[in-house]
Amino acid sequence: MSERPPRPSEVLLAVPNVSEGRDDAATRAIAAAFDARLLDVHSDPDHHRSVFTLAGEPGSLAGHVVAGAREAIARVDIAVHRGAHPRIGVVDVAPIVYLDEAARGAACAEALVLGDMLADELELPVFIYGELARGRTRAELRRGGPHELARRIRAGELTPDFGPHRLHPTAGAVLVAARAPLVAFNLELEPPTTFEQARAIAALIRERGGEGLRGVRAIGLYLERRRVVQVSTNIEDHRATSLADVVAAVARHASIARVELVGLAPRAAFDGFPDDVPIPGFDPQRHLIETALSVPESAEPGSRSSAHVPAHPRARKLQ
Repeated sequence: MSERPPRPSEVLLAVPNVSEGRDDAATRAIAAAFDARLLDVHSDPDHHRSVFTLAGEPGSLAGHVVAGAREAIARVDIAVHRGAHPRIGVVDVAPIVYLDEAARGAACAEALVLGDMLADELELPVFIYGELARGRTRAELRRGGPHELARRIRAGELTPDFGPHRLHPTAGAVLVAARAPLVAFNLELEPPTTFEQARAIAALIRERGGEGLRGVRAIGLYLERRRVVQVSTNIEDHRATSLADVVAAVARHASIARVELVGLAPRAAFDGFPDDVPIPGFDPQRHLIETALSVPESAEPGSRSSAHVPAHPRARKLQ
C-alpha cells in the first residue's frame, strides 16, 4: 500500500536566505548542514545570495535552520559581502511558511522558537517581521544596511526581539517571520532599458506606487556580471496578484527578455501565465509547492486551486 501524501497542515517550509551566491563549495556545505528535506537551492552570483527551501513537520524545522545558519556563519563575513540584493546579515531572512490556515499557529510557534534558538545558540540579534510584528516589513529593517541597523540599535530606535542588542561582528542580524507562501519573481528587461528606468518601473508597480499591485514589493537592480537590468519582486499575496499580473504591469513600460522564479511557488500563482515569456530552468515538478511536496492543494478560501500549469513551452529554451 502506498504511503498517504501529507496534508498541507502536516508540513511546514523554511526558506532561509543566505548571503552567499558565488562559492559553490560553500553553498553545498551549507545545504548539507541544514540536514533536512531540501526541496530547492537557488543561487545567484549578482545578488550574491542563495535561497534554500526546506520541508518538515511542525516542531522539527527550527533546529535544522540553526544548523545550516551555523555553517553559513563559519563561511561568510557580512562586513566584506557585496551583492545587488539588500541584506543585513549572513542569514538575512529565515521565514517559516505555512501552506494553509490550519498550520498557521504551528508556523508562528516554530518561528518564535527559531528566533530564540538563533539568538541563544549563535548569538545573533533577531528581528521579527510580518504578522508576528504587526506588519513590520523587511524593507523597514534593512533600510541603510548593516551599518545603519547598528546605529539604530545603539540609538535605541530599534530593539532586537531576541538576542544581543548589537550586531554579530561577522554575521550581522537575522529577520524571522511566519507567513503564507511568498513568490520571489524577477523580470529581466530588454536593452536599452536602463537601471534608472527599472527603478522607476519598480516604484510604479509596487503596492504603494502609482500603479500599485496588491501585495507586491519591487526594486530595480543592475546585475553587473550579466550586464542586465532587472525588476525584482516579492509577491506576498498570489491570490490577489498573479505572476501574469506582474508581467503585464512591467510590460506596459519595457520589453521583458526573460523571467525567473526564485525557489518554489503555489500552482495558483501561475494562473494565466503567458506562454511567450521565457522562464529558464522552470520545472513544474520541482518548482510548484504542491508537486514538489506531493501534497493536495490548499482549500483555503480564495485560492485558485483549479489552475493548470503545463510544462512551459519556453522553460528550457534558454538554459
